[in-house]
Formats: sequence, structure tokens, C-alpha cells
Amino acid sequence: MKRHLTTMRGEAALAAVIVINSFGVLLMLYSGAGISAISSVPYAFSESFPALTLGAWTFIFQTLLVASLMVMRRRFVPQYLFSFAVGFAFSFMMDVHEKWMTLLPDGFSWRVVYFFISWAVICFGIALSNRCRMPIIPTDLFPRELAFITGVSYPKIKISFDVICLAVTAALTFCFLGEVRGLGLGTVAAAFTMGKGVGVIGGWMDRFVRFMSFCDGHRAHQALLLRVRSYRQGLR
Repeated sequence: MKRHLTTMRGEAALAAVIVINSFGVLLMLYSGAGISAISSVPYAFSESFPALTLGAWTFIFQTLLVASLMVMRRRFVPQYLFSFAVGFAFSFMMDVHEKWMTLLPDGFSWRVVYFFISWAVICFGIALSNRCRMPIIPTDLFPRELAFITGVSYPKIKISFDVICLAVTAALTFCFLGEVRGLGLGTVAAAFTMGKGVGVIGGWMDRFVRFMSFCDGHRAHQALLLRVRSYRQGLR
């Protein structure tokens, strides 16, 4: 028996992703277990060069990721430009969360809870962004597109990307601060498990929900133009 899927708007899903993923990243850092791997590199730069905020360094890092995808594809990809706007919103929300998060209760037990909540929130947010059929946050876009370009499975790409981010962070903070900062046991554990977590949560989403967005109409229009162009070329 075919399961009925609930239809949700991709625009609303993307808005939720921006809010909850930025919250998850900051909550993991606040837990004391270390910052999430995808934000560890901007964090290292914000600690080493504090003239810019964590949000600003995050936007710069995301811009470089999108640019590198275009280099690997060897062509300009207009759809990637929307990710810049999404990345800016994500960076802004990180600065917003950073201002109020210090009001949360402190203590070892609370920090353990914060870590597990942040891990689950980030996994859920990434799985949601991969399915919302909208331009997504560049740090989520990069492993997804790299998996498509290379043909390697997403979990393997995601784990490798996270581990590389951790290595860069460790090297950067050690060179400029004299100590490894921002990385903890939780960061390493998340790096090696988050790819699998995203896959499991994404599989669960696929059983119950499908997403539609304004981009679907654009894709359909582009496909129609391609079919018309192919038909005209066949008549020549």
C-alpha cells in the first residue's frame, strides 16, 4: 500500500533551516563540547582575527565554498547565487543567537543536554535543507553538490568534509593562538556521526513528507525550453 505523503512548502522549510541550524551551531559551542565542524573554520578565524564577528567570517567561508563548487563544475551556476543570500541570513541569525544564548542555565548536566539537542537539531536541519527544493545554506550545499559531482555517497563526503574542517581549525588556532580552541570531544564525535544521522533522519522524512517550492515551476519551465530546443534542432 502506497503511503500518503504530506506536502510542505520548501520556502517555509528553508526559513526554519536558517533559524534552527544557526541555533544548533551556537548551542553546540555553548555546550562546551566544541563547535560543530561546519562552523569550526569560521570560528577559528573569528578567534584569531576578532575584528569580524563569527557571522561575518561564516559568510566569507560560505562564499568560498560556493565559488569552489563553480570551479569544480567549470562553469557559472546561477542557482548558486541564491545560496549567497541564504548564507547571509544564516550568518545574521548566528549573531542574533549569540547575543541571547548566554542567558541559558549553566552547569555540566545542562551542557550535556545542550550537546545532544544541538546534534539532533543540526542533523534535522541539514536533512531538511537537502529536501526543501530551495537554494540552501552553502555549508549544506557544498557536501551535497560535491557528492553529486564526484559520485561518492553523501555520508562519506559529509564525514570527510567535517574532518577536514576540524583539521584546518586545529592548525589555524594553534598557529595564531598557541592552543587548539573550539574543538572538543563532542566536535569530533559529531564529525564522525553527523553524516549518518542526516541520512537516517532524511530517510524518515522521505516516508512522510514531500516538498514543493517556486523553484519547481522554474525547473519545469527550463525542462520545457530544453525539449523545445531539442525538437527544433531535430528539424534542421
